[in-house]
Amino acid sequence: MKIIKLSATDSTNSFLKDLSRNSPLENYTTVVAINQTKGRGQQQSKWVSEPYKNLTFSIFTSFNDLKIIHKKYLNFAISLSIYDVLLANTLSKIAIKWPNDILSANHKICGILIENTFFGDKIKNSFIGIGLNVNQEIFPEHLTNATSLKLETAIEYNLDTLLDTILVALQKNIKLLDAKEFNVLEERYLSVLYKRNIPTMFKNSKDEIFMGMISGVSDFGKLQVLLDDDVIKEFGIKEISFL
Repeated sequence: MKIIKLSATDSTNSFLKDLSRNSPLENYTTVVAINQTKGRGQQQSKWVSEPYKNLTFSIFTSFNDLKIIHKKYLNFAISLSIYDVLLANTLSKIAIKWPNDILSANHKICGILIENTFFGDKIKNSFIGIGLNVNQEIFPEHLTNATSLKLETAIEYNLDTLLDTILVALQKNIKLLDAKEFNVLEERYLSVLYKRNIPTMFKNSKDEIFMGMISGVSDFGKLQVLLDDDVIKEFGIKEISFL
């Protein structure tokens, strides 16, 4: 496994994608940035990270036989990898907030961005960007819901050691994906999905407020919410939020 360490870059995902255009990449090639100046999240949102304090990195993975229709299981595998590592570090009340934010006691500690390339009906490669708040203790005022490992555990973490642990967990879950153990991944993901089967107030993209319960994730990766009239409605990213 090749690990490339950068003092600074705008986006590790962008850097890794540019690298792949110029030369073949070894599977699990990883780019780590001490300072990521323009980190990206879902739907063009930004990931803000203090230099030298956190992990901002991207991983290249290639697949031989992962169909696009099974894309949600890739998301499950990556999310569970971070979840497993945080759980092993005794963080409290860890959960995955759909689709792939990781929460600790209702506060966001990790964001994931997965960008894929396709060939026919299959996913050829994935560029997996991960931002994990590790030793940062003060966040910008607008990030009212952010936390870090150090804030949650009062422990200072070695970033290199933590990265190695994450990469091991990721390879373990990717093996389940390659082996098409989709049911295993889905069962585990749903068992730790934030607010699943709990009556919750939501707001949709039209600012309409309604009550529902998260019941699962559709074949196309949309969030399934059981409404008051026993109808299950599906929502894409940015189409629904917690009130």
